[in-house]
Amino acid sequence: MAKDRKIDVVILGLLAHENLTGYDIKKQIDGAISFFWKGSFGSIYPALNDMEKQGLVKRKKTDTAGGREKIVYQITKKGKDTLKVWLNEEKATNDLKYETLLKLYFGGTEDRSVTVHNIEIFEEQVRGNLEVLKLYKENLERVLDQEDHIHYYLTVTFGIETYEAYLRWCSKAKKILKEK
Repeated sequence: MAKDRKIDVVILGLLAHENLTGYDIKKQIDGAISFFWKGSFGSIYPALNDMEKQGLVKRKKTDTAGGREKIVYQITKKGKDTLKVWLNEEKATNDLKYETLLKLYFGGTEDRSVTVHNIEIFEEQVRGNLEVLKLYKENLERVLDQEDHIHYYLTVTFGIETYEAYLRWCSKAKKILKEK
C-alpha cells in the first residue's frame, strides 16, 4: 500500500464487504461515503493496479450479457490483514477543507452580502446532504442486526449531528453579519 494513500484503505474496506468493479467502487464512494471522503477514477484505478501488484486485491474476470469482459476486484487475505492493521493504528488524520470557510475568512474584503450569500449556498448544500443522511439512517435502523450496518449507522448519525450543527452555525453567522 502506498504510504498514506487513503484511497487504498477505502477500496479495501469496500471490497471487504463485497466484490466490486472499479466503476462500482466509484459509485460507492460517490454515494454514502461522499459525505466524508472523495475519490476519483484517476485515483481508484492506479490504486487498484498497485494493490493488485502488492497482492492486496485480485481480479476476477467475468463476462457480461453483451459479451464484454467485466473486471471485478476481490480483497485477498493480505488485503484484509492490511485493512485490519490500518483499523488498529492509533493515528488518524482528520483534515477538513471548506472553501466556504476560506471565503468567510477573507470575506472582509467584500461587502457582507457576498458572505451571507456564500453561507446561504453552503446552508442549502448542507440541507440537501442532511436529507439524504436521514434517509440512510431510516433504512439502516431496519438492519442493525448486521455488524457492518451498525458501523454505517454510526457514521451516518455522526454526519447528521454534524450537519445539524452546521445549520445552527449558519443561522447564527447570518444573524451576526446582518445585524452589524
